[in-house]
Amino acid sequence: MRMQVLRRVFSFPVALAGALLPFAVLNARSRLNDPDVWWHLKMGQVIWMTHVIPTTDLFSYTAHNQSIVPQEWLAEVTIYAAYLGGGYSGLMLWLCLFTTALLCTAYLLCSLYSGNSKVAFPGAMIVWFFAGIALSIRPQLIAYLLLLAELVAIHLGRTRNPRWFFLLPPLFVLWINCHGSFILGIIVAGVFLFSAFFNFELGSLVAQPWDARSRKTLLLALTLSLPALFLNPVGIRQILYPFDTLFNQHLLMADVEEWAPLKMNSPSGIALLAILLCCFLLPVLRRSVLYWHELLLLALGTWLAVSHVRLLAAFGILAAPVVVRQLAAYWDGYDFEKDRIWPNAVFLAASLLVAYLAYPNSNSLQAQVEEQSPVKAVKFLEANGIAGPMLNDYTFGGYLIWAAPQYPVMIDGRTDLYVWSGFLGEYGNWANLQSDPHLLLDKYKVGFCLLNSQSPMARVLSLLPDWKQVYSDDKSVIYMRKTPAESAR
Repeated sequence: MRMQVLRRVFSFPVALAGALLPFAVLNARSRLNDPDVWWHLKMGQVIWMTHVIPTTDLFSYTAHNQSIVPQEWLAEVTIYAAYLGGGYSGLMLWLCLFTTALLCTAYLLCSLYSGNSKVAFPGAMIVWFFAGIALSIRPQLIAYLLLLAELVAIHLGRTRNPRWFFLLPPLFVLWINCHGSFILGIIVAGVFLFSAFFNFELGSLVAQPWDARSRKTLLLALTLSLPALFLNPVGIRQILYPFDTLFNQHLLMADVEEWAPLKMNSPSGIALLAILLCCFLLPVLRRSVLYWHELLLLALGTWLAVSHVRLLAAFGILAAPVVVRQLAAYWDGYDFEKDRIWPNAVFLAASLLVAYLAYPNSNSLQAQVEEQSPVKAVKFLEANGIAGPMLNDYTFGGYLIWAAPQYPVMIDGRTDLYVWSGFLGEYGNWANLQSDPHLLLDKYKVGFCLLNSQSPMARVLSLLPDWKQVYSDDKSVIYMRKTPAESAR
């Protein structure tokens, strides 16, 4: 009995899953550089300290008291809890743990779906490759983990016991309070339910109907999931939030790089085409089949990824199980009887050691923050008591919310907020030199500007007679409005 337990604990599939830990750490160790992490961290701190979930803006003066949808509040609390427990090291631990959980859950899904734990490892790598910008200290990382958990629950419900479907309502309660992408989960569950009624075979395209019990149970679980979505701070507004983002916030889509369409000649675009070619070519060659629900999920994932780079991760998660199932026949499966405990144990120990050695120290993390954020400029502001209002670079806004809350920001990464307030277009015209720079500066009575030293406006301000440079470093520059006496000289 003891030997059986050891053989399970130190099995080859477990060893393969263990290899994902150092891979996750190596991938995450240099990613404490997302400018949005800071306002997520600040929001988490506010909720943690006040026990209140804000529903209006607290951090800017251009959108102050603007109504907001706190659709990421629960994830933000976990981010602040990680920081509270370990500072920057705690944030990095949060990222490493959730990245590892994402990859291990992808490995589990691909292993279950393909029936081959060996080919499941490349499936996890497909998810990693397309995750890209999602692998950062942001709530969307939790959202993609929840999407994988949903796919696991649906697969187990289809193949083992329909009661697994009842994991969906509590999963959606978590999801809607962590990220607005919960709507994708509803659509995915709907795709499975829709395809469960079809029975046909068109060449290599096959639809297999579910038994009546499984269909009814999934329908009931999905029906229960809809009222579960109302368990959020602002009710229907939070449910409608993703529709507002996709259909009404055109400026957000146009101005934010991660919402841009996928360039098909980029590495991600080429990889997407290669995955699709694999999924469709093998069935055409009669070496495999493509199931109806797989075709629908591939179409959904492709549309999302081609429309917005930000959603490439969704394509990877939806496509990986399809690819590994088709490739499983070409790769010998795992044989429990031939497994060896000690080589697997040594491999696991080596994986843990590599992860430990690769984990960045506090000095490295501090250097990452200083490289990406205006740390020195904030110290200068605080030491000299410079008065606002402040005009800040868009990418600096998040860090300023966290590190210098005494200076309300003009703008930050909460782009939807500034779309609602009507300010985003105004700022975009100013930053892109499409309007008279004095208009924005005078309208908001700006006292000083904290800009990226490489931004176009940093050069323009140096030419304006009413402004003077008072600080600069390799990352940022500060301009102050001259006093009337200084301007008269």
